[in-house]
Amino acid sequence: MSSNIVSLNHASFIVSNTEASLVFYRDILGLQQVDRPDLGFPGAWLQLGTQQIHLLELNNPDPITGRPVHGGRDRHIALNALSLTPIQEALTKADITYTMSISGRRAMFFRDFDGNTIEIIELPN
Repeated sequence: MSSNIVSLNHASFIVSNTEASLVFYRDILGLQQVDRPDLGFPGAWLQLGTQQIHLLELNNPDPITGRPVHGGRDRHIALNALSLTPIQEALTKADITYTMSISGRRAMFFRDFDGNTIEIIELPN
């Protein structure tokens, strides 16, 4: 039986401060902020091709501390990039720590200001 589910529409992250999170996602990572309807709580939507990341400013039921140092050992979203170099440079400039994948592929892991993990995979040339 083939699946009727064909693609990922969006992933959501709980954040403590939408404006601070926009500095991370929009200003440091360079994602495009798009319009978001009034949902009765603060947040933001960010566009990545045909998919989105939704930032939800809500009380976080998950612990921020005590997470694995390497994000590959924690729940995360994985994004594709043409090159890791500009992302590494932007994270280093912003004093944000990242780790490289131990799988041997060109991939890196880092956390946003609220402990959410992001993996960036460099697409092959």
